[in-house]
Amino acid sequence: MTGFVHRDVVVIGGGPAGHKAAIQAAKAGRSVVLIEREASAGGACVRQGTIPSKALRETALAVDGLRRRSGGVFSVEVREDLLISSLMTRLDDVVGAHERFLSGQLSRNGIEFWRGRARFIGPRDVEVLGLGGERRRVRGDLVVIATGSRPRNPKEIAVDHEHVLDSDSILSLTWIPRSLVVLGGGVIACEYASIFAALGTKVTVVDSGPRPLGFVDPEITERFTASLVAMGGAFVGGRRARSAVWDGASTVVTTLDDGETLRSERVLFALGRVACLEGLDVAAAGIVPDARGLVPVDANYRTAAEGVYAVGDVIGPPSLASTSMEQGRRAVCHALGLDPGPSIDTIPVGIYAIPEMASVGISEAQAIERHGSAVVGRAPFSEIARGHISGNPDGLLKMVADPCGHRLLGVQVVGEGAAELVHIGQMALCAGLPIEFFVETIFNFPTLAEAYRVAALDVVKRRRVAAAAAA
Repeated sequence: MTGFVHRDVVVIGGGPAGHKAAIQAAKAGRSVVLIEREASAGGACVRQGTIPSKALRETALAVDGLRRRSGGVFSVEVREDLLISSLMTRLDDVVGAHERFLSGQLSRNGIEFWRGRARFIGPRDVEVLGLGGERRRVRGDLVVIATGSRPRNPKEIAVDHEHVLDSDSILSLTWIPRSLVVLGGGVIACEYASIFAALGTKVTVVDSGPRPLGFVDPEITERFTASLVAMGGAFVGGRRARSAVWDGASTVVTTLDDGETLRSERVLFALGRVACLEGLDVAAAGIVPDARGLVPVDANYRTAAEGVYAVGDVIGPPSLASTSMEQGRRAVCHALGLDPGPSIDTIPVGIYAIPEMASVGISEAQAIERHGSAVVGRAPFSEIARGHISGNPDGLLKMVADPCGHRLLGVQVVGEGAAELVHIGQMALCAGLPIEFFVETIFNFPTLAEAYRVAALDVVKRRRVAAAAAA
């Protein structure tokens, strides 16, 4: 074991949050070491999460899209013996390209990369155990914890990663299952449920809530649920799973809290994630996780330990890659006394289910709660030429305005392309643009972006009706 080396900044974890923190510190002229368990930066986002799941989604989307866009001319059936790996033929190329890009950024900015398992042995002292058993110690003026999260494994459900899977092991399936029970109604659960449903799997989603994605506008989730049912799936709300047991032959039997049983080839447990703090020994740094196992931080991402910051999934929601990157950047800026720029409150949320869902700003319910009322404009994609051309008529864009119907407060979208469309609303919110801006703007025809003008015209119409009624 060697003695301590010194670096200005030590970053533990190479996912989106840690990578961006390291880049920011290096650009500020600091010496930086990034510690990561895997062979390269990227984290679970690249290897088990965002990129692999979206690669599978692209294939499922192509299958579903051909069915819809052909108007019934083509009948698409996925072979029962088709390997999941064959549906993700470009995954290795995509992951490899992204890892090379991230590694190149580290190299260009002079950031050291240490592969190994990190643990605190003092307030800002970190020991790293390498693959060959070698140990190195580094002392930093600033330490950033960005170790991410992993799927939660409950006591009542035995996740064996073969018959009962979690969101990390679901893509290790060899064959597309004929039936799948998904336990959970959150983002990961809904994304995988709709992906497999589009590939022909009979999917049943079970959740304790009355509807999936309880934090999303009900009008948006209503259309998602209708799409899931149209693909042969089902949503069972207000129920919990007591157990999920492989029968030893061909079926997993899931028993619900009311005694009902569901039988399926596989079960996906997708009820939350927990912070990856095992083996990190944060207590040695003077940090005590909260009741949820998260690292408590203040508004600037400082932990209770002086000089130690935490960002990304280890501090809890929203647990988005985009948000985590911004947290990493802002944490380092604060620690180094740099101006991070204005706080960005209008962070968009994208849910890559089939169909996509996205939002930015506040919802109709939140607007009513905060302002007493709201004026809402709707643009069903059935009123947009591109919606019909693209086989996407069930989509919807909602525009939420203040009680006077002049100021934009939020945008919610469901339908293919939602995660891209929402950025127009984000820019408008950041710029403080009025509803009339969308009425007076010319959009390409035919595009889904026209939905903004249609929704804005609906706001104006409702505003005029309300004014006439009050007169």
